[in-house]
Amino acid sequence: MTASWELLGQRPGPIGYLSVVTNTYRLPDGSVADWDILAAPDSVAVLALTGDDQVVLARQYRPGPDAVLDELPGGMIDAGESPRDAAVRELREETGYRGDVSIVGYTFVAANSTRRSWVSIATGCVWVAHPETEPSEFCEPVLVSLAEFRTLLRSGQMTDVGLAYMALESMGLFGQGHEAEDLGPSSIPYQR
Repeated sequence: MTASWELLGQRPGPIGYLSVVTNTYRLPDGSVADWDILAAPDSVAVLALTGDDQVVLARQYRPGPDAVLDELPGGMIDAGESPRDAAVRELREETGYRGDVSIVGYTFVAANSTRRSWVSIATGCVWVAHPETEPSEFCEPVLVSLAEFRTLLRSGQMTDVGLAYMALESMGLFGQGHEAEDLGPSSIPYQR
């Protein structure tokens, strides 16, 4: 169910729910520059915790990194839907869990994007039914301890890391349970 996808081809240009527009700007020094702007609907991610502090994640293949990842449940906010309602819906659809959901905040995806990524927390989560994903979604719920979740966040094998840290901070759980690590040059994948 969470196997990699087979790439059948590529084509240039925006497709699907994303669009790219090119804005031309006059810069403060008088020069002119083009910026490609990713115009996309807002999204939401959910840091979901069970009553015994297990983190509920959605395991699914991600075509950008070309890997199966364990991620915060989440997705697009539908037109007219609040970020909180989208968080409740996405948590239920992707994992089958339900909990007490509240919105923590948001961040912009990138400097060239109009999309805001909202983050929410869900506490007291319980499994209520099998996931009901979209036809193009293939994900399964995964439970990990808070310590395993922190290790996953530092691994580089997850999306929405900033949102996850924002949620942990809002719950007073940022930095708990581990000592500061040595992130010397040998442990950093990119070096100058």
